[in-house]
Amino acid sequence: MNICFLKIALSLLFLGMVSNSAIAGQTICVFDVQGRSGDIFKTIEEWALEAKKSQADIKLIAYQKEEEADADFKAGKCDGAFLTSLRARYYNKFGGSIDALGAVPNNVIAEKAIKYALDQRNAKRMISRISNEKFEVAGITQIGTAYLFVKYNVLKNPENPIKDLVGQKFSFLGYDFAQSYMLKKVDAIPIPSEISNLVKKFNSGQVDMTAAPAYLYKPFEMHKGLGANGAVVTFPVMNITMLMVVRPDKFPENFGYKSREIFVKNLPRTFYVVKRTELNIPAKYKLALTKEQSVKYQMVIRDARIELTKQGVYDSTMMSMLKKARCTIDRTNFECSLAGE
Repeated sequence: MNICFLKIALSLLFLGMVSNSAIAGQTICVFDVQGRSGDIFKTIEEWALEAKKSQADIKLIAYQKEEEADADFKAGKCDGAFLTSLRARYYNKFGGSIDALGAVPNNVIAEKAIKYALDQRNAKRMISRISNEKFEVAGITQIGTAYLFVKYNVLKNPENPIKDLVGQKFSFLGYDFAQSYMLKKVDAIPIPSEISNLVKKFNSGQVDMTAAPAYLYKPFEMHKGLGANGAVVTFPVMNITMLMVVRPDKFPENFGYKSREIFVKNLPRTFYVVKRTELNIPAKYKLALTKEQSVKYQMVIRDARIELTKQGVYDSTMMSMLKKARCTIDRTNFECSLAGE
């Protein structure tokens, strides 16, 4: 009887040790070009405090180079990573497809898309496996619309402004096949880059244009690249979000679900910050397209997006949802009567 009791006691002790080890402490690699002083890092600090209610004890490590944060996450030095959706698509195609080319043209649709992705109905889609390793998207947040930064302030081809990209050197995120595909499609010259040097190439004149959200404007002093004759074409090339990707086995039970709830709750404040950041770009640099010119862009980008979805780059379920959101907001959109997404 005593031996039996001892076995049970030891088993319970072992289970307790396993359980405690799962919540002993977690490390998150956080990418923010501004490091610990950036709005992104501060947002994740607040998230980490709220996550303590879920028995998580999270340590944050700031990275100013996204490729380093991702490398350390892959190497197991971090239990989670906060990365741009463009890079995080590797871990989860569904969540990472929110940033598909031209798929999210404004903040209203961005908020709908993020809430949809984080809804409990999509919990299974938040989980993925890569080489027998399990990953989960524990949150998505908005960074802002990526606009075209160019060296001219007058359209050379007003009838079809996308032709202004022909032969132009364009710095893009080299790990994103979609951007490379799109640039080649419009006969631009793709110059592979990282976020850490994408803007520097534009500022130094190594490239003629790039795409970036307003969040990068101040810290990278993008006015230097624009100079006296440059402009920001206010066409939404793509939406930029960030994903919290974790190894769920390293976190308390149901952590991913509870974490996603925190991200959804904080969305109104996030979008307030995004709108405030948009004001960083002076009005004098903004070059607006007419509706007809925008449609020319949209048609080319739509064709590329459909092809990329067929190739498996983007998630088809997410693409269908995003089209539905676009057409709910603007029923006169030319694509609403077309099949394909």
